[in-house]
Amino acid sequence: QVQLVESGGDSVEPGGSLRLSCAASGITYTTYCMAWFRQAPGKEREAVAAIDFNDNTNYLDSVKGRFTISKDAATNTLYLQMNSLKPEDTATYYCAAEWCVGWTPSRLIYYKYHRWGQGTQVTVSS
Repeated sequence: QVQLVESGGDSVEPGGSLRLSCAASGITYTTYCMAWFRQAPGKEREAVAAIDFNDNTNYLDSVKGRFTISKDAATNTLYLQMNSLKPEDTATYYCAAEWCVGWTPSRLIYYKYHRWGQGTQVTVSS
């Protein structure tokens, strides 16, 4: 059974940084892709970044150069390093996972993910 538990959300000022973590269990990193999604009030959930079992990564255009997704297979932890945060980054951030053998590496954020964590709140405000 896949379990995903996010942590690291907080309130920060514009320009600040945060690192989100997702503790994963039941994941086989050799066949799963992992992703970070976010959902702001009144908006649809959107994929922010994704990583596959070969460490290929995808990013939403609006976070490229500011956010970095990574994983530590030894500890089964997924990370999202967020720098130069903007008020529009305010949202609940979710960790997601999906079996992804055969997925196109350049399109990881566009596939459907069916395993989700409970979310962690990120607020960017002065």
